[in-house]
Amino acid sequence: MPVTTEARNRFAQRLFTPLPSRYDRLAEILSMGQNGRWRRAMVDRIAARAAGGTEAAGDAAAAAGEALVLDVASGTAGVALQLASRTGARVVGLDLTEGMLHQAQANVTGAGLESRIGLVAGQAERLPFPDASFDALTFTYLLRYVDDPQATLAELARVVRPGGTMASLEFCVPPTAFWRASWVLYTRAILPAGGLLLGGPAWLRVGQFLGPNITGHYRRYPVPWTVEAWRRAGFTGVGTRIMSLGGGLVMWGQRADD
Repeated sequence: MPVTTEARNRFAQRLFTPLPSRYDRLAEILSMGQNGRWRRAMVDRIAARAAGGTEAAGDAAAAAGEALVLDVASGTAGVALQLASRTGARVVGLDLTEGMLHQAQANVTGAGLESRIGLVAGQAERLPFPDASFDALTFTYLLRYVDDPQATLAELARVVRPGGTMASLEFCVPPTAFWRASWVLYTRAILPAGGLLLGGPAWLRVGQFLGPNITGHYRRYPVPWTVEAWRRAGFTGVGTRIMSLGGGLVMWGQRADD
């Protein structure tokens, strides 16, 4: 029986609602510091374009440091905070889970960036914004939670201005047999045990979920398929960077001119 978008969203909310207060610390510990490294590599793609002024944003407002960036699946605003501090842009962080947004607001307030970062509850599959609203867009660990990755990419593309940049971060599966076997051992045994020890039952559930979910996603949607999906959604110059021996995948591209 097909899983509906609403069912997937309810599952994601149940999975993430108990996590926000310890999310940032445990995500770094359980990823052995790689989560932060991957995030920086993704933001590099937006920051590099922003350094080019009007090339990055496509209009005079961006050249004046007023570019607008959407961060989808913003979670506790870790990426949004980087975007605001590294690019000078105004940032909108969108997430499905209210608990994550509450923690995100606390993090934004703690950083003194309330005037630069706004937070919105919403679904990536139905963004509450007009066409071509943003100069750039990022999303993190998103596509495994949506019913139709191709349709979701098209929806993300809809709100990016022509010439704007989109960049993403997702988990991946190592391509070589040795590192893939090590990854399977880590995700199936060490990650759940570490989650339980450091974060309790909620993090045990996350640890038990991640490995099979990541494997299943790439069985259905391998990296070459995803590259083509970005192109079909209207992006050019699509690039990929496999990180940490295959544990992470950063992608980027530019919205084609209409």
